Amino acid sequence: MATVRRLVIDVLKPHEPPLIDFTERIAAQHSVAGVTASLVERDKEVQNVKLTIEGDGVDFTSVEEAVEELGASVHSVDEVSCGERVVEERATFQDR
Repeated sequence: MATVRRLVIDVLKPHEPPLIDFTERIAAQHSVAGVTASLVERDKEVQNVKLTIEGDGVDFTSVEEAVEELGASVHSVDEVSCGERVVEERATFQDR
Protein backbone atom coordinates (compact mmCIF):
# COMPACT_ATOMS: atom_id res chain seq x y z
CA MET A 1 0.00 0.00 0.00
CA ALA A 2 1.28 3.52 -0.82
CA THR A 3 2.40 5.81 2.01
CA VAL A 4 0.12 8.76 2.81
CA ARG A 5 2.30 11.90 2.83
CA ARG A 6 -0.34 14.66 2.99
CA LEU A 7 -3.94 14.66 4.15
CA VAL A 8 -6.31 17.63 4.00
CA ILE A 9 -9.48 17.22 6.02
CA ASP A 10 -12.47 19.41 6.82
CA VAL A 11 -13.27 19.33 10.54
CA LEU A 12 -16.18 20.69 12.56
CA LYS A 13 -15.03 21.45 16.12
CA PRO A 14 -16.46 23.12 19.22
CA HIS A 15 -14.83 26.38 20.37
CA GLU A 16 -13.06 24.47 23.14
CA PRO A 17 -10.30 23.47 23.04
CA PRO A 18 -8.87 26.57 21.35
CA LEU A 19 -7.48 26.08 17.85
CA ILE A 20 -3.84 26.19 19.02
CA ASP A 21 -4.40 23.43 21.60
CA PHE A 22 -6.46 21.41 19.13
CA THR A 23 -3.72 21.61 16.49
CA GLU A 24 -0.98 20.68 18.98
CA ARG A 25 -2.91 17.55 19.98
CA ILE A 26 -3.31 16.48 16.34
CA ALA A 27 0.39 17.16 15.70
CA ALA A 28 1.28 14.89 18.65
CA GLN A 29 0.00 11.80 16.81
CA HIS A 30 2.81 9.32 16.09
CA SER A 31 2.40 9.42 12.28
CA VAL A 32 2.17 13.21 12.00
CA ALA A 33 5.24 15.36 11.24
CA GLY A 34 3.32 18.64 11.00
CA VAL A 35 -0.13 20.22 10.88
CA THR A 36 -1.50 23.50 9.60
CA ALA A 37 -4.97 24.47 10.85
CA SER A 38 -6.96 27.16 9.04
CA LEU A 39 -10.19 28.58 10.42
CA VAL A 40 -12.69 28.57 7.56
CA GLU A 41 -15.83 29.66 9.39
CA ARG A 42 -16.96 30.33 12.94
CA ASP A 43 -20.47 30.54 14.29
CA LYS A 44 -22.01 30.74 17.74
CA GLU A 45 -21.32 27.11 18.68
CA VAL A 46 -18.73 25.59 16.33
CA GLN A 47 -15.75 26.24 14.10
CA ASN A 48 -15.16 24.82 10.63
CA VAL A 49 -11.44 24.12 10.29
CA LYS A 50 -9.27 22.86 7.44
CA LEU A 51 -6.38 20.66 8.64
CA THR A 52 -3.41 20.01 6.37
CA ILE A 53 -1.44 17.12 7.84
CA GLU A 54 1.91 15.82 6.62
CA GLY A 55 4.14 12.94 7.64
CA ASP A 56 5.91 9.81 6.47
CA GLY A 57 2.91 7.51 6.60
CA VAL A 58 0.03 9.53 8.04
CA ASP A 59 -2.39 7.17 9.79
CA PHE A 60 -5.87 8.52 9.04
CA THR A 61 -7.50 6.30 11.66
CA SER A 62 -5.37 7.66 14.51
CA VAL A 63 -5.88 11.24 13.28
CA GLU A 64 -9.65 10.74 13.11
CA GLU A 65 -9.69 9.20 16.61
CA ALA A 66 -7.72 12.19 17.98
CA VAL A 67 -10.16 14.60 16.31
CA GLU A 68 -13.13 12.78 17.87
CA GLU A 69 -11.47 12.63 21.32
CA LEU A 70 -11.32 16.44 21.16
CA GLY A 71 -15.09 16.62 20.56
CA ALA A 72 -14.83 17.33 16.83
CA SER A 73 -15.75 15.38 13.71
CA VAL A 74 -14.24 14.86 10.27
CA HIS A 75 -16.67 16.17 7.65
CA SER A 76 -14.65 15.22 4.59
CA VAL A 77 -11.29 14.19 3.24
CA ASP A 78 -10.51 16.92 0.69
CA GLU A 79 -7.02 15.96 -0.50
CA VAL A 80 -4.69 12.98 -0.19
CA SER A 81 -1.10 12.69 -1.42
CA CYS A 82 0.45 9.23 -1.52
CA GLY A 83 3.67 7.72 -2.72
CA GLU A 84 7.39 8.43 -2.46
CA ARG A 85 6.83 12.21 -2.50
CA VAL A 86 4.10 14.84 -2.51
CA VAL A 87 3.13 16.03 -5.98
CA GLU A 88 2.01 19.65 -5.87
CA GLU A 89 -1.16 20.46 -7.78
CA ARG A 90 -0.58 22.47 -10.95
CA ALA A 91 -2.98 24.42 -13.14
CA THR A 92 -3.96 22.66 -16.37
CA PHE A 93 -5.73 23.81 -19.53
CA GLN A 94 -9.03 22.56 -18.05
CA ASP A 95 -8.62 25.03 -15.14
CA ARG A 96 -8.80 28.06 -17.44
